[in-house]
Amino acid sequence: MKIPLFHVDAFTSEVFRGNPAAVCPLNAWLDDATMLAIAAENNLSETAFLVRKPGAYDLRWFAPRHEVQLCGHATLASAFVIFNALDPAAQSVRFDTCSGVLVVTRDGELLSMDFPALPITASANPPARLLAGLDRRPSLILESTDNAAEGNYFCVYESEDDVLRVRPSLPLLEQLHPAGVCVTAPGRNSDFVSRYFAPSYGIPEDPVTGSTHCSLVLYWSKRLDKPRLHARQLSARGGELFCESKGDRVILRGNAVIYMQGTILF
Repeated sequence: MKIPLFHVDAFTSEVFRGNPAAVCPLNAWLDDATMLAIAAENNLSETAFLVRKPGAYDLRWFAPRHEVQLCGHATLASAFVIFNALDPAAQSVRFDTCSGVLVVTRDGELLSMDFPALPITASANPPARLLAGLDRRPSLILESTDNAAEGNYFCVYESEDDVLRVRPSLPLLEQLHPAGVCVTAPGRNSDFVSRYFAPSYGIPEDPVTGSTHCSLVLYWSKRLDKPRLHARQLSARGGELFCESKGDRVILRGNAVIYMQGTILF
């Protein structure tokens, strides 16, 4: 079998930065075990699989260990592949996913993604493994109130330096599955910064995480009293997003660049 493979760096305009995603256009769905095996072989935080249908694409995302319910950077990468390789005349693309309809449009030099807003509220009883797994105690802990199939914890710190200094115990955070852990704070040269850890999915630290910004944008927009926000993720690779709160939706804008194109053979 031959499957096209695109390796795209998302939320950046430079290769070797942002979050790398693999994109595999398919003529028809493979079985789940095969898609998970491909994701594990790629060993990137996400591999996206898409199947074209009239007027849209079906889209699914796989981490090295599990299928995920929502992924921003691999959606951005998938749209980039469509706009630059599969359908260069397209100005927008609709993806049908397990998290609903996601639309990506060309927006000047950026790509603009219309995603669901995922509310978060103060965590009434944070698990002991979360607090033990963070070497720095946050000033506030929030948790997802939607997207219950996965969910996340959001730990708010006072400064960007606090976020940079976090050295989590990944074995402890892995026990929070299916939840991941996001740490965030006001930014020095951006409205806010974050990092994200999802070790139970085979992702010790995600380079740039679109899905967490579906919640972060709601929190920081309200806290800073501004609908448009510039966000940076402080991983080793780094990345940035230009965000907007739109009620029950959020707009996430970013760049992408192709690193490699090839063919999977098996």
